[in-house]
Amino acid sequence: MTDHPFDAAMEEALALADEAARAGEVPVGAVAVFEGRVVGRGRNRREEDRDPSAHAELLALQDAARTLGRWRLTGVTLVVTLEPCAMCAGAAVLARIDRLVYGASDPKAGAVGSLMDLSCDPRLNHRFPVERGLRAEACAEQLRAFFRSRRSSTLGSGGEIG
Repeated sequence: MTDHPFDAAMEEALALADEAARAGEVPVGAVAVFEGRVVGRGRNRREEDRDPSAHAELLALQDAARTLGRWRLTGVTLVVTLEPCAMCAGAAVLARIDRLVYGASDPKAGAVGSLMDLSCDPRLNHRFPVERGLRAEACAEQLRAFFRSRRSSTLGSGGEIG
């Protein structure tokens, strides 16, 4: 492990992602940090909640807003195991976070560098710096293991991968 200021936050995000995987969700976890303390937590809950918007990042931002008593999340760093999608990156812009730190890149849906970059789009009303790759291998391996397990259980039951 490195000596990074958000190591502990990423460790908590990884634990939340593991919790999501145990619940059958894609393992993504997120924490919102304000003045050195975690003020918001989230993990993927789309299947459990039957809600397409129940992404880890949105839930962490909502939790932070409740904790801080405001929707403008200036001063907050969002730490997430996987590069946010367009919905989550857009929410981070609208929440006016100060910074985003993520682990694994998402070449299929990532919206802060992979497919597009909403964090620095000059057409939007807010921009924030992004730090990519914190504990990237651990984050990516968690996702690979989850999907390997899903594929083997689907194949083992005679079903098709879909």
